Amino acid sequence: MTDKPLANPGATSGSCCSPSREPGAGSAQAGRPGERPGYRVWPFVSGWLATPVGRVPQVKTNLDAGDRFGRWQMRWGLGRQRYRVAPGLYAVGNPGPGSPVLVSANYKLSFDVLRSNLPGLDAWLLVIETHGINVWCAAGKGTFGTAEIVHRVAAVRLPELIEHRTLVVPQLGAPGVAAHQVARGCGFRVVYGPVRAADLPAFLAAGMQATAQMRRVSFSTLERLVLTPVELTGILRTALWAALALLFLGAIGSGGFSLAGALQRGGAAILAGLGGVFTGAVLVPLLLPWMPCRAFAAKGALAGMALAFGALAVFGPRLGWLNSTALLLALPAVASWCGMNFTGSSTFTSPSGVEKEMRRAIPLQGAALLLAGVLWVVAGF
Repeated sequence: MTDKPLANPGATSGSCCSPSREPGAGSAQAGRPGERPGYRVWPFVSGWLATPVGRVPQVKTNLDAGDRFGRWQMRWGLGRQRYRVAPGLYAVGNPGPGSPVLVSANYKLSFDVLRSNLPGLDAWLLVIETHGINVWCAAGKGTFGTAEIVHRVAAVRLPELIEHRTLVVPQLGAPGVAAHQVARGCGFRVVYGPVRAADLPAFLAAGMQATAQMRRVSFSTLERLVLTPVELTGILRTALWAALALLFLGAIGSGGFSLAGALQRGGAAILAGLGGVFTGAVLVPLLLPWMPCRAFAAKGALAGMALAFGALAVFGPRLGWLNSTALLLALPAVASWCGMNFTGSSTFTSPSGVEKEMRRAIPLQGAALLLAGVLWVVAGF
């Protein structure tokens, strides 16, 4: 998907689709309105709204099959870095000078969630450049912030388009936005909207007043489960190399280098590793509220330990003490590392807390894996 949907084509002079530069010879003669050679209009653009600052793309509020497939891809981390829309101004319905201005990130998943919750409303969507990162993460990274909002307001010539001076900024973007500096930089007052886009219609209908529930961040089982596929995808990419190493090392034993050893010992080690990955990346998020300890790494280690003891109860007599000890060390270490990865997806960790946990946990995880590897290799002789 291209990130050049001709967003806000008339907002800046020299824009690729400015009304002052209507397509001429060589331009697209058929197809969707606004199409030009080398560019493609996103399917979510339903038309173009003529405004004093140029034509603004009107977007649909319903999601089509392509949008839903794209969301599925993002849940699995496929093409994540390319899933963005062009920053600029968009219109929902037929907004006018008094319509609200809703600020969002240019991560298309965020953009889709926003527009799909605005059926029947007339509003402007001010999409700022966050380099394809969602509002919350971008606010933490500094790309959803004061300077970009001030810049984007000027770039789309917003003061010439609307008569009020209010921007509705997502509450989750607040860590990156200094409202008083936005007012000083562009003259617009920042009003923080609800956490969820689904509450925007009620928020706007109430005169931009949020209820306590609208300010609350939830993290339900389903919300945690939705995040696990992308965790698995990211981890398994790395795990592929580890699996190859295990197959190679598993082939080395008292009988020399053998394919049977690679399949038996290496295969068993890979299964144990996958068990640790599944425990840390799936079970820990699912059981998060009920697991003891505050640190995610500790939660993962405990879950991995439970799984390791369960495996030993079934296979222990056939493993011997070296392999059994290696399993007790390796499986909790893998689960601990995978569980720790989920800190970035949670709603209640801070960057400084995550860094502190990683500094403590990673050396222990590495030492446990190293010792487990040595014991496992020795057990082959």
